[in-house]
Amino acid sequence: MIALLVRDLRLAVRAGGGFGLGLAFFLIVTVLVPFAVGPEGETLARIAPGILWVGALLACLLSLDRIFQLDFEDGSLDLLATAPLPMEGAVVVKALAHWLTTGLPLTLAAPVFGILMNMQAPGHWWIFVTLLIGTPALSMIGAFGAALTVGLKRGGLLLSLLVLPLYVPTLIFGAEAATRGGAGMAVTTPILMLAGITAGVVAFLPFAAAAAIRINIR
Repeated sequence: MIALLVRDLRLAVRAGGGFGLGLAFFLIVTVLVPFAVGPEGETLARIAPGILWVGALLACLLSLDRIFQLDFEDGSLDLLATAPLPMEGAVVVKALAHWLTTGLPLTLAAPVFGILMNMQAPGHWWIFVTLLIGTPALSMIGAFGAALTVGLKRGGLLLSLLVLPLYVPTLIFGAEAATRGGAGMAVTTPILMLAGITAGVVAFLPFAAAAAIRINIR
Protein backbone atom coordinates (compact mmCIF):
# COMPACT_ATOMS: atom_id res chain seq x y z
CA MET A 1 0.00 0.00 0.00
CA ILE A 2 2.85 2.37 0.75
CA ALA A 3 4.42 1.69 -2.65
CA LEU A 4 1.09 2.41 -4.36
CA LEU A 5 0.67 5.62 -2.37
CA VAL A 6 4.17 6.84 -3.29
CA ARG A 7 3.56 5.97 -6.95
CA ASP A 8 0.25 7.87 -7.02
CA LEU A 9 1.80 10.90 -5.35
CA ARG A 10 4.49 11.01 -8.02
CA LEU A 11 1.99 10.56 -10.84
CA ALA A 12 -0.29 13.26 -9.44
CA VAL A 13 2.54 15.80 -9.35
CA ARG A 14 3.92 14.85 -12.77
CA ALA A 15 0.49 14.97 -14.40
CA GLY A 16 0.01 18.58 -13.34
CA GLY A 17 -2.93 17.88 -11.05
CA GLY A 18 -1.08 18.27 -7.79
CA PHE A 19 -0.25 21.16 -5.52
CA GLY A 20 0.11 23.99 -8.03
CA LEU A 21 -3.08 23.72 -10.08
CA GLY A 22 -5.49 23.47 -7.17
CA LEU A 23 -3.78 26.20 -5.17
CA ALA A 24 -3.68 28.54 -8.18
CA PHE A 25 -7.39 28.05 -8.81
CA PHE A 26 -8.15 28.55 -5.10
CA LEU A 27 -6.14 31.78 -5.07
CA ILE A 28 -7.87 33.08 -8.21
CA VAL A 29 -11.31 32.48 -6.68
CA THR A 30 -10.29 34.24 -3.48
CA VAL A 31 -8.85 37.22 -5.35
CA LEU A 32 -11.80 37.64 -7.72
CA VAL A 33 -14.53 37.66 -5.06
CA PRO A 34 -13.65 41.11 -3.62
CA PHE A 35 -13.86 42.55 -7.15
CA ALA A 36 -17.35 41.11 -7.53
CA VAL A 37 -18.89 41.95 -4.12
CA GLY A 38 -16.96 45.11 -3.33
CA PRO A 39 -14.09 45.97 -1.00
CA GLU A 40 -16.17 46.46 2.16
CA GLY A 41 -14.29 44.61 4.90
CA GLU A 42 -17.39 43.71 6.91
CA THR A 43 -19.11 42.14 3.92
CA LEU A 44 -16.02 40.16 2.94
CA ALA A 45 -15.48 38.90 6.49
CA ARG A 46 -19.10 37.72 6.67
CA ILE A 47 -18.97 35.69 3.44
CA ALA A 48 -15.33 34.56 3.74
CA PRO A 49 -15.99 31.07 5.22
CA GLY A 50 -18.49 30.18 2.53
CA ILE A 51 -16.32 31.52 -0.29
CA LEU A 52 -13.24 29.68 0.96
CA TRP A 53 -15.21 26.45 1.24
CA VAL A 54 -16.65 26.81 -2.26
CA GLY A 55 -13.21 27.63 -3.65
CA ALA A 56 -11.66 24.57 -1.99
CA LEU A 57 -14.49 22.35 -3.20
CA LEU A 58 -14.16 23.50 -6.80
CA ALA A 59 -10.37 23.19 -6.65
CA CYS A 60 -10.78 19.55 -5.60
CA LEU A 61 -12.79 18.90 -8.77
CA LEU A 62 -9.90 19.79 -11.06
CA SER A 63 -7.95 16.58 -10.54
CA LEU A 64 -10.67 14.03 -9.81
CA ASP A 65 -10.66 12.54 -13.31
CA ARG A 66 -6.97 11.62 -12.89
CA ILE A 67 -7.54 9.38 -9.86
CA PHE A 68 -8.15 6.25 -11.95
CA GLN A 69 -7.95 7.43 -15.55
CA LEU A 70 -4.17 7.22 -15.90
CA ASP A 71 -4.16 3.70 -14.46
CA PHE A 72 -6.97 2.70 -16.81
CA GLU A 73 -5.12 4.01 -19.85
CA ASP A 74 -1.82 2.22 -19.15
CA GLY A 75 -3.41 -1.02 -17.94
CA SER A 76 -2.37 -0.65 -14.31
CA LEU A 77 -5.98 -0.76 -13.18
CA ASP A 78 -6.36 -4.31 -14.53
CA LEU A 79 -3.28 -5.35 -12.59
CA LEU A 80 -4.64 -3.76 -9.42
CA ALA A 81 -7.85 -5.75 -9.85
CA THR A 82 -5.86 -9.00 -9.72
CA ALA A 83 -3.30 -7.91 -7.10
CA PRO A 84 -3.26 -9.30 -3.54
CA LEU A 85 -4.29 -5.86 -2.30
CA PRO A 86 -8.12 -5.69 -2.28
CA MET A 87 -9.59 -3.16 -4.68
CA GLU A 88 -11.20 -1.41 -1.70
CA GLY A 89 -7.73 -0.84 -0.26
CA ALA A 90 -6.50 0.53 -3.59
CA VAL A 91 -9.43 2.96 -3.67
CA VAL A 92 -8.59 4.22 -0.17
CA VAL A 93 -4.92 4.66 -1.11
CA LYS A 94 -5.80 6.61 -4.25
CA ALA A 95 -8.25 8.82 -2.36
CA LEU A 96 -5.53 9.44 0.25
CA ALA A 97 -3.05 10.37 -2.49
CA HIS A 98 -5.59 12.83 -3.92
CA TRP A 99 -6.13 14.37 -0.50
CA LEU A 100 -2.40 14.71 0.17
CA THR A 101 -1.81 16.46 -3.17
CA THR A 102 -5.00 18.54 -3.25
CA GLY A 103 -7.04 18.64 -0.04
CA LEU A 104 -4.18 19.08 2.42
CA PRO A 105 -2.48 21.95 0.52
CA LEU A 106 -5.85 23.71 0.21
CA THR A 107 -6.43 23.26 3.95
CA LEU A 108 -3.04 24.74 4.80
CA ALA A 109 -3.48 27.64 2.36
CA ALA A 110 -7.04 28.59 3.36
CA PRO A 111 -6.11 30.55 6.54
CA VAL A 112 -3.57 32.53 4.53
CA PHE A 113 -6.04 33.24 1.72
CA GLY A 114 -8.54 34.26 4.39
CA ILE A 115 -6.45 37.39 4.95
CA LEU A 116 -7.48 38.54 1.45
CA MET A 117 -11.12 38.21 2.56
CA ASN A 118 -10.58 40.27 5.74
CA MET A 119 -11.27 37.21 7.88
CA GLN A 120 -10.86 37.80 11.60
CA ALA A 121 -8.40 35.82 13.77
CA PRO A 122 -10.82 33.13 15.11
CA GLY A 123 -12.01 32.46 11.57
CA HIS A 124 -8.56 31.41 10.39
CA TRP A 125 -8.44 28.59 12.91
CA TRP A 126 -11.95 27.37 12.19
CA ILE A 127 -11.60 27.39 8.41
CA PHE A 128 -8.47 25.27 8.86
CA VAL A 129 -10.20 22.83 11.23
CA THR A 130 -13.33 22.43 9.11
CA LEU A 131 -11.37 21.89 5.90
CA LEU A 132 -9.09 19.42 7.67
CA ILE A 133 -12.15 17.42 8.72
CA GLY A 134 -14.15 17.84 5.52
CA THR A 135 -11.70 17.59 2.63
CA PRO A 136 -11.08 13.82 3.12
CA ALA A 137 -14.78 13.35 2.36
CA LEU A 138 -14.37 15.41 -0.82
CA SER A 139 -11.51 13.20 -1.97
CA MET A 140 -13.34 9.96 -1.15
CA ILE A 141 -16.54 11.07 -2.87
CA GLY A 142 -14.42 12.16 -5.82
CA ALA A 143 -12.79 8.73 -5.95
CA PHE A 144 -16.24 7.16 -6.04
CA GLY A 145 -17.29 9.42 -8.90
CA ALA A 146 -14.04 8.72 -10.75
CA ALA A 147 -14.68 4.99 -10.36
CA LEU A 148 -18.13 5.38 -11.92
CA THR A 149 -16.79 7.26 -14.96
CA VAL A 150 -13.46 5.48 -15.47
CA GLY A 151 -13.00 4.50 -19.10
CA LEU A 152 -15.48 7.05 -20.42
CA LYS A 153 -14.18 9.48 -22.99
CA ARG A 154 -14.51 13.09 -21.86
CA GLY A 155 -15.97 11.93 -18.58
CA GLY A 156 -14.74 14.98 -16.67
CA LEU A 157 -17.99 16.93 -17.06
CA LEU A 158 -20.11 13.92 -16.14
CA LEU A 159 -17.88 13.33 -13.12
CA SER A 160 -18.43 16.89 -11.93
CA LEU A 161 -22.19 16.56 -12.34
CA LEU A 162 -22.17 13.31 -10.37
CA VAL A 163 -20.11 14.43 -7.39
CA LEU A 164 -21.29 18.02 -6.94
CA PRO A 165 -24.67 17.03 -5.42
CA LEU A 166 -22.85 14.61 -3.10
CA TYR A 167 -20.56 17.45 -1.99
CA VAL A 168 -23.45 19.64 -0.82
CA PRO A 169 -23.86 18.24 2.75
CA THR A 170 -20.12 18.55 3.41
CA LEU A 171 -20.18 22.12 2.07
CA ILE A 172 -23.20 23.10 4.16
CA PHE A 173 -21.90 21.84 7.50
CA GLY A 174 -18.29 22.85 6.82
CA ALA A 175 -19.17 26.44 5.93
CA GLU A 176 -21.67 26.65 8.81
CA ALA A 177 -19.11 25.42 11.34
CA ALA A 178 -16.48 27.86 10.07
CA THR A 179 -18.96 30.75 10.13
CA ARG A 180 -20.14 29.97 13.65
CA GLY A 181 -16.61 29.47 14.93
CA GLY A 182 -15.45 32.78 13.47
CA ALA A 183 -18.41 34.54 15.12
CA GLY A 184 -17.73 32.96 18.51
CA MET A 185 -20.87 30.81 18.46
CA ALA A 186 -21.26 27.13 19.39
CA VAL A 187 -19.94 24.82 16.66
CA THR A 188 -20.58 21.42 18.22
CA THR A 189 -23.52 20.40 16.02
CA PRO A 190 -22.09 21.30 12.58
CA ILE A 191 -18.64 19.95 13.48
CA LEU A 192 -20.11 16.62 14.58
CA MET A 193 -22.26 16.44 11.44
CA LEU A 194 -19.23 17.21 9.28
CA ALA A 195 -17.13 14.58 11.04
CA GLY A 196 -19.97 12.07 10.77
CA ILE A 197 -20.26 12.64 7.02
CA THR A 198 -16.53 12.15 6.57
CA ALA A 199 -16.51 9.00 8.69
CA GLY A 200 -19.49 7.53 6.83
CA VAL A 201 -18.05 8.33 3.43
CA VAL A 202 -14.65 6.82 4.26
CA ALA A 203 -16.31 3.71 5.72
CA PHE A 204 -18.77 2.88 2.91
CA LEU A 205 -17.74 4.47 -0.38
CA PRO A 206 -14.56 2.39 -0.94
CA PHE A 207 -16.78 -0.68 -1.34
CA ALA A 208 -19.08 1.09 -3.80
CA ALA A 209 -16.12 2.49 -5.75
CA ALA A 210 -14.42 -0.92 -5.91
CA ALA A 211 -17.62 -2.51 -7.24
CA ALA A 212 -17.92 0.19 -9.91
CA ILE A 213 -14.32 -0.35 -11.01
CA ARG A 214 -14.80 -4.10 -11.31
CA ILE A 215 -17.85 -3.54 -13.52
CA ASN A 216 -16.10 -0.97 -15.72
CA ILE A 217 -12.99 -3.05 -16.41
CA ARG A 218 -14.85 -6.20 -17.42
